[in-house]
Amino acid sequence: MAAQASAVDLAFDQETGGRSQASQEEKRIGRVVSVSGSQVIVMLENHELEGVQAPGDEIQIGGLVKMRTPASTLFGMISGLSIPIPSENASESEMRIVEMELVGEAIEKEGMGKPVFQRGVSFCPSLGDGVYTTTQNDLKQVYARPAVSSVRIGTIYQDQTLPAFISTDDLLGKHFAILGTTGSGKSCAVALILRAILAQHASGHALLLDLHNEYGRAFADCAEILGPGSLELPYWLLNFEEIREIMIGSGQDNREADVVILKGAILEAKRRYRSDDAKTDHISADTPVPYRLSDVTQQIDEALGKLDKPTDSAPYLRLKERFSTLQSDKRFSFMFQGLTVRDNMTAILSRLFRVPVAGKPVTILDLSGVPSEILNVVVSLVCRLTFDFALWSDRALPILLVCEEAHRYVSQDATLGFEATKRALGRIAKEGRKYGVSLCVVSQRPSDLAVGILSQCNTIFAMRMSNQKDQEFVRGTLSESALGLLDSLPTLRTGEAIVVGEGVSVPVRVRFDILPDERKPLSGTASFSAAWQNDDKDETFVAEIVERWRRQRR
Repeated sequence: MAAQASAVDLAFDQETGGRSQASQEEKRIGRVVSVSGSQVIVMLENHELEGVQAPGDEIQIGGLVKMRTPASTLFGMISGLSIPIPSENASESEMRIVEMELVGEAIEKEGMGKPVFQRGVSFCPSLGDGVYTTTQNDLKQVYARPAVSSVRIGTIYQDQTLPAFISTDDLLGKHFAILGTTGSGKSCAVALILRAILAQHASGHALLLDLHNEYGRAFADCAEILGPGSLELPYWLLNFEEIREIMIGSGQDNREADVVILKGAILEAKRRYRSDDAKTDHISADTPVPYRLSDVTQQIDEALGKLDKPTDSAPYLRLKERFSTLQSDKRFSFMFQGLTVRDNMTAILSRLFRVPVAGKPVTILDLSGVPSEILNVVVSLVCRLTFDFALWSDRALPILLVCEEAHRYVSQDATLGFEATKRALGRIAKEGRKYGVSLCVVSQRPSDLAVGILSQCNTIFAMRMSNQKDQEFVRGTLSESALGLLDSLPTLRTGEAIVVGEGVSVPVRVRFDILPDERKPLSGTASFSAAWQNDDKDETFVAEIVERWRRQRR
């Protein structure tokens, strides 16, 4: 254990350039006047405040201070500053109060040689105990690279000589979310975190749902991009609820007859395709086995010919017309393409989940070309396939599923979206970690997310948020020790985040490392001021747009 700790210290010193060796002296700043659970109130001693300017020592929101007990050194994070009775003259002595939340303690452990920091507190401070600033060595203890698999993502805001690390297994094993308003740097944060993890785990398996075709450049060297022209998700992979949504729609009233006809026709078509199989009893309308659309329409025609009353033909004719429309519409070619049907489920799953990896651990599903009316169905299918693949592989191949713009298809509003999508993603959130599925939720409107999704994410990267409703929603999912930090959400700069949860040692404000320009996602805002300087477009330009529009090709 001692050798392992030494290796961790050496790695940390290399990250900081050895600056941690030049530790500052600690300074007493006040005394404990109140202890209530994890909250401690400190009265500052004004005569001791002079000269408290060393990095990491400032008395500011999010800063760390320490207290000593007979058995440990306690660390608290400042969550509030106040002067209860201000004087008219600022030079006069005033009572200054610091509120803090206890975040952890350093305890000497046998064989380690020096105290080791751990989250949680087993010994509370007493009234009158002294409170001290933290030194560089203290910060090194708290923010050091964990003694488990971890990656660097940026620097600590309070002291930018200190690198910020995340624990890989704790981050991926218990889900995480990246939240923030438009322009706060979410897409760059997603790319940075994934690239940092995959740089150390080249045989990873990540599936990224890209709704706006912005991540292709960020992972050009390590991803396979499946989009218009290359995406293949055949209709027979859909379960009955998903195919029903495409064929009939969930908002249609008095369409029970359509549902019964469609279910019976699909079930018989699946059995016909597997007619060479001696046993087809296991096949249901939800079983992912191929079937021919011609067999479905033939079943509908046969049932239509047996009708006694022509007035009862409307459901049959509607289904036939819908099948014909889907097969002729090029926008649906990735799902309803080709005249032949083959059982290539193994090849499809291997491509989706990168088996084998072959140097490209990321699959990017470019969903920008998917018709909006079936986007939720496609997401439902992908999420369900991911969970079922992990379930039946018996955790032999852990998968990371990244859901960009998650609020679009797992809305809290029951009247929006597709319920099957919410259930599929909710199942991953609740049960995925048991089967090796990690979920990354990315959203600019966390308050619009379905209840339960965000609460299952044990690590939160909260970036700039100006909407009060979003701020309150995020506060409700975090621990008390992070609430002081969250007050700064509206003032965070682009590329900064409050990180709290299992993936970090303590709640911390970080500044993400900067990605090279060629590795940044294409998520920037159009430059109106530059584009509006020249009138260099003509009808030929518009004609090209119309052609791409009609062909559904960018």
